[in-house]
Amino acid sequence: QVHLEESGGGLVQAGGSLRLSCTVSGQIHYDMGWFRQAPGKEREFVAALRWSGESAYGADAAKGRFTISRDNAENTVYLQMNSLKPEDTAVYYCAAGTTDYDTPARGYAYWGQGTQVTVSS
Repeated sequence: QVHLEESGGGLVQAGGSLRLSCTVSGQIHYDMGWFRQAPGKEREFVAALRWSGESAYGADAAKGRFTISRDNAENTVYLQMNSLKPEDTAVYYCAAGTTDYDTPARGYAYWGQGTQVTVSS
């Protein structure tokens, strides 16, 4: 059984930074991803980091501002978010699974409960 728990969300002013953490318990040799869902919108792929080390970014607005990383010794995946904008406001979810190189947004079997990120203007 795999359990994911996100932390690090909160309220931040536009231009600020946050680092989200996702602690993984159980099987850890999975590809990891971050997604977000804003009120009234569909869930959106933000970033992925495969166990082999390749990273991928979706959510065009996040490219160049967000960085995904992992600390295998701590069983933790991070999402560093810089230059935050009000449109980044959403619930951010961590996910684990087995993805294909060409489809980093698909293949996730396990999900966390989410952490709220609110960016004020």
